[in-house]
Amino acid sequence: MSDLVKSFDELTAEQQAYAGGKGGSLARLSRAGYPVPDGFVILPTAFSDDELAPEAWAQVQVHLTRLRGTEDVAFAVRSSAMSEDSAQASFAGEFETVLNVRTDEEIRQAIHTVYLSRQNERVRAYSQAKGLSAAHEIAVIVQQLVPAESSGVLFTANPVTGQRERAMISASWGLGEAIVGGLVTPDTLIVEKATGRTLTRETADKQVMTVLLGSGTEEQPVPETLRRAPVLSDAQAAELVRLGAQIEADYGMPMDIEWTLAAGTFAIVQARPITALPEPEPPAPTEWKLAKGQYIAMRNNIVELMADPLTPLFGTLGRAAINASMGRLLSDAFGRPDLVLDELIISVNEYAYYNGSWTARQLVQILLGSVGIMKRMFTGAVERWTEDGRPRYVATVERWQAERWRTLSTSELLSAVRELSEAAIDAYGALVGGVIPAAWISEGLFTAIYKTLIKRRDDPAAPTYLMGFDSVPIRAEKSLYDLAEWARTRAGLATYLSDTPTPRLAAQLGDGQTPPGVDADDWREWQNRFQAHLQRYGHTIYNLDFANPVPADDPAPLLETCKMFISGQGANPHARQQAAADRRKQATHAMQDKLRGLRLRLFRKALAPAQRYAPLREDGLADVGLSYPLLRQMLREVGRRCAEGGMIETTDDVFWLNQAEVEQAAARLDRGEALSSLVRTIPQRRATWRAARRAAPPLMLPQLQLFGKALMELKSGGAKKLKGDALKGVAASPGSVTGPACVLHGPEEFSQMKIGDVLVAPLTTPAWTPLFARAAAVVTDVGGPLSHGSIVAREYGIPAVLGTGAATRRIRNGQMITVDGGAGVVTLLKTGELNG
Repeated sequence: MSDLVKSFDELTAEQQAYAGGKGGSLARLSRAGYPVPDGFVILPTAFSDDELAPEAWAQVQVHLTRLRGTEDVAFAVRSSAMSEDSAQASFAGEFETVLNVRTDEEIRQAIHTVYLSRQNERVRAYSQAKGLSAAHEIAVIVQQLVPAESSGVLFTANPVTGQRERAMISASWGLGEAIVGGLVTPDTLIVEKATGRTLTRETADKQVMTVLLGSGTEEQPVPETLRRAPVLSDAQAAELVRLGAQIEADYGMPMDIEWTLAAGTFAIVQARPITALPEPEPPAPTEWKLAKGQYIAMRNNIVELMADPLTPLFGTLGRAAINASMGRLLSDAFGRPDLVLDELIISVNEYAYYNGSWTARQLVQILLGSVGIMKRMFTGAVERWTEDGRPRYVATVERWQAERWRTLSTSELLSAVRELSEAAIDAYGALVGGVIPAAWISEGLFTAIYKTLIKRRDDPAAPTYLMGFDSVPIRAEKSLYDLAEWARTRAGLATYLSDTPTPRLAAQLGDGQTPPGVDADDWREWQNRFQAHLQRYGHTIYNLDFANPVPADDPAPLLETCKMFISGQGANPHARQQAAADRRKQATHAMQDKLRGLRLRLFRKALAPAQRYAPLREDGLADVGLSYPLLRQMLREVGRRCAEGGMIETTDDVFWLNQAEVEQAAARLDRGEALSSLVRTIPQRRATWRAARRAAPPLMLPQLQLFGKALMELKSGGAKKLKGDALKGVAASPGSVTGPACVLHGPEEFSQMKIGDVLVAPLTTPAWTPLFARAAAVVTDVGGPLSHGSIVAREYGIPAVLGTGAATRRIRNGQMITVDGGAGVVTLLKTGELNG
């Protein structure tokens, strides 16, 4: 009788090919001495007419007796198809797996179930998608089951970026079935393979785990103490990666490895080549050089609204619009066009910089004309925005909204995009040419006078006098709160909104179908009210780069906030704003009653302009994106036409083209000519952008040094490391809070933030305001005491440290940090310090 069943150690290199992809790999690992739980493989020839031959079952019992010994052993029964776990197809989760079987009858039934799974619909569909035959020759593995305390997957190369020098680990509590089945969001770690150093760690809220029962398994809630606790320590991650690197070296290719951890010992339960591994991404830029003729550049002014690398279309067409508009602004301010640089906003390694490379002659002329320049800037500062800048901007947007722009030629559409882009920057220019600097100077002057000449020990802090204004971002939050309060009175609607995943709700906003359990009138009213909110506030921008959606395009972040309010969480913004306004008025009246003479006159004279400009600044910034919903629709129409012409794959790929390419495509489309394909170029540009995003752009170029430290970092405290592994930034809003960090780069990540998290972001604009209702504190890479983040944080009464320079790169998602908004210090805590 031939051997129909073979142990892992019995399978020679020649025989491993007949044990299927998984069985052959486990046998190879076991014979090489890796920690593989013992087991055996039932070869395909053991099966006949979907049944296990009697002689094969007799051999199975012999192996079971060997593995059991004198103990009660649990087993896992898994598939091992010939095509499974290959470099072309993984078949991950397609065939059946049966865990925690003990008796002979349970094991026999499990073998039968796994073998028959070769015929299921999942396998057929996957085979068809991969271009493989639906008829699968299959072996079956029976293996000792590890009572895993934790488990997960190790990729010995980063499957997202393709970086071969970095490994990625997914880890969760209990058995690995919860991860494979998509039931839990696992912890994610990126580890440097050469050193074993953990580079990034995202500790998830792990709500479900797969656990062993007396027989079989069950999904159970994760104990509260473990939900947000890291599954693996840095040392354990390093150990696992070292093991994976050895396996990768033996196989000669990047590997996808399933692992378990029990009693402090790792076991390998599966290893296969990584399928569809992208080409390695380019490294993050390390050299920051200015072009010839440029000698100094800074990341300030309008650049603070462009914290991320610029996408190709915005970096060309959008940046050209900014330079045209800002050029007109400075020409008017200077009174001489020859003093305006050709390019005020330049790009270095995909990042925007404000160009300060004036010639010596120009600088002298600007200095000599500084009095006239200041007079032109601050004369009619408010009116420049309220009576000219904003009305002109609104008129431009409304004119194009009324236009039948979809009937325009593609070249005409691009002209409209340029006009709307310049209109947005013209409006911003009206702000920075008056309201914003006026607000900055008046608040700074008031604060200085108040602290030095007015304030006594028990008097309120200076920001108290400048809080509680009913600005556009606050009104937008109150609008969402009111919508949630209305929905809460409709039981069926409130339940549906609370229980339905946010992406589905976003897709249903324009759906004519009423969900089950919801009153039809309530559903229509909800849609109408939410659309009205988007119509009024959906234009606020997260970033000046028009490749980023605005709330009108993607309302998911607003829906998350609305759901939070429906659940009864979050403070009432009406009450919060009113309380701040009452404190401001009471403090103002009390101080005016107390002061006399010169001190009273100084207080009134300094306070009046500060209170006048403060709300105007926030209102203006919130309206910078008025053209963006329409502008993005136009660009996506251009993208649709380019995709139909075969130039790109999807509509949104248009944002990864540059201005010259889009203009050339528009001209060819208008002439009815064929387009050249750039389909293969788009992924390369996305990879370059992602690589740039991993870099930390210097605040000043060239990086002028003093005592070995960059001058701009010395000035701002950016990325400055303090005792106890801390970051120094701008003390923007007082108070001290310790909590888990939630590192966000844009609205696509907003759903990750939970109430009580510390918001860590590159910057915040008015569109980020809904997150402040959830945040315990705020930390940013860029910003200052008068930026949006500091103002709103003070309104919400939460600590804020801004302008740290590198918070999003130094702080890990889920890491516990302490934010001291009074001292401007963020302390990064280690696990042992939490109770210290």
